Amino acid sequence: MVGSTRTPGVRRGDCAPSQSPYQKLSQWMLDISGDRGVLKDIIREGAGELVTPDASVLVKYSGYLEHMDKPFDSNCLRKTPRLMKLGEDITLWGMELGLLSMRRGELARFLFKPTYAYGTLGCPPLIPPNTTVLFEIELLDFLDSAESDKFCALSSEQQDQFPLQKVLKVAATEREFGNYLFRQNRFYDAKVRYKRALLLLRRRSAPPEEQHLVEAAKLLVLLNLSFTYLKLERPTTALRYGEQALIIDQKNAKALFRCGQACLLMTEYQKARDFLVRAQKEQPFNHDINNELKKLASYYRDYTDKEKEMCHRMFAPCDNGSTGRRKLKRFEVVAASREQKLMFLLQCAPCDLAGTGLRFRVGT
Repeated sequence: MVGSTRTPGVRRGDCAPSQSPYQKLSQWMLDISGDRGVLKDIIREGAGELVTPDASVLVKYSGYLEHMDKPFDSNCLRKTPRLMKLGEDITLWGMELGLLSMRRGELARFLFKPTYAYGTLGCPPLIPPNTTVLFEIELLDFLDSAESDKFCALSSEQQDQFPLQKVLKVAATEREFGNYLFRQNRFYDAKVRYKRALLLLRRRSAPPEEQHLVEAAKLLVLLNLSFTYLKLERPTTALRYGEQALIIDQKNAKALFRCGQACLLMTEYQKARDFLVRAQKEQPFNHDINNELKKLASYYRDYTDKEKEMCHRMFAPCDNGSTGRRKLKRFEVVAASREQKLMFLLQCAPCDLAGTGLRFRVGT
């Protein structure tokens, strides 16, 4: 959103000698404050509902002073913008009014007069007194947390008085908050939001003809929880939520994949293989699933190699004795059996195992 050599959004030839660029620009902008204190020009239309007054918004923005081609304030270089709550995290009155006029995906340009921006004092040393500023704002998304928070505070009996669509909407909002927190790597906070959504869905009874809506919403949350607990390095809990998702949809490739990942972290190699092969059957060319199968084969082989080495070291001093030979022979039988299991694992994926010279055949 950085301009080149002129004020952003002002076309060449627009500025009459007697008018500043912002004065010229303001003449064809929409007045959204009623006193021309906040003016708006839509660059790209959005879709859906308008931002609600208590929403938390995800935006990209850049603020410009007149006659300057670089922004004095911008968050566009951040990989993931911060979620900001209206009335708390946004300090410019003009920006709040502007956001309330926007829809998801919308990109707009605003002019804020001093009353709606930095006032008569400005914000030294960047913003001079009584300065009109231009902001370009892109609304990526918004979440209405007020509605969700109020609903979650009700008792289950009170919640039952609301229609099912209300419950599904609140649960979806909680899940969306969890998704945002997950993208911020705040896995513990994301887990809390996902659990709130799951509790709402589990407490709500629905008529048979609408139960599939609840199950579909529940499935998404269970998958989120399974993935989150993997990130929290708690594979046992991740497996539990993955298996609950499979109760709803036993062929769900993502649930099978999460269960396989959890079992692999738990060194439950046979169970990991079973889950991953089932996932591969549903999505044979899924890159992540096939890579996990490669990892499984590699981990299992490393495990048996290390066990062989350890046992050979244990029995080495006794090699001349009959007891040592019997123990070593017994171990070799066990090792051979495990080698067979390894070969069984190596029949899992329809691709070459990079760097190993082994070729997998297509699993059935």
